[in-house]
Amino acid sequence: MSLTGRNRTSILDKPLSRGKGEVSLSCFALLFSEVVQYCQNKSQTVPELQTRLHELGKRIGVKLIDLYFVRERGGKREIKLLNILLFVKSTLWKALFGKEADKLEHSNDDENTYYLMEKEPLVNRYISVPRDKSSLNCAVMIAGIVESILTGTGFPAKVTAHWHKGTTYMVKFEDSVVARDKSLEER
Repeated sequence: MSLTGRNRTSILDKPLSRGKGEVSLSCFALLFSEVVQYCQNKSQTVPELQTRLHELGKRIGVKLIDLYFVRERGGKREIKLLNILLFVKSTLWKALFGKEADKLEHSNDDENTYYLMEKEPLVNRYISVPRDKSSLNCAVMIAGIVESILTGTGFPAKVTAHWHKGTTYMVKFEDSVVARDKSLEER
């Protein structure tokens, strides 16, 4: 009992506020624009610029693994291929961009390949691309984030970004991932 006779909880007993975790769109646009300019100043060609953005995305993805799997999910990780893809499409996308990715499809031609589609990625919305660099797709940074998260959670894959129906992220898993998933289904 407290000194005043009432049953109060101490400020130390209250949970820490998490906040909304939202960043203003204008702040994000400015920061991302600066990131692209920084990478562009260090690059001679569009492929080199995209490689730099992809590598930066991979470094961000490593940090997000800790954030979402350790803190948010108590260390529980997915073991099924479809579940990790649905996690990326919904939970991760909502946390990063405020909405789910538009579509997830499995390739008809290759059992190792999936497509994650987004009509208008946030990272491309505020970047004006010069005509001589028209093939530049800044969403390669998101591809790097997704690749890093998938690989870091035990689903090694290569993820690339392509201009098709907006932006399509092609996720190509290693053969061992698909084989492991098939063996889990057989149990």
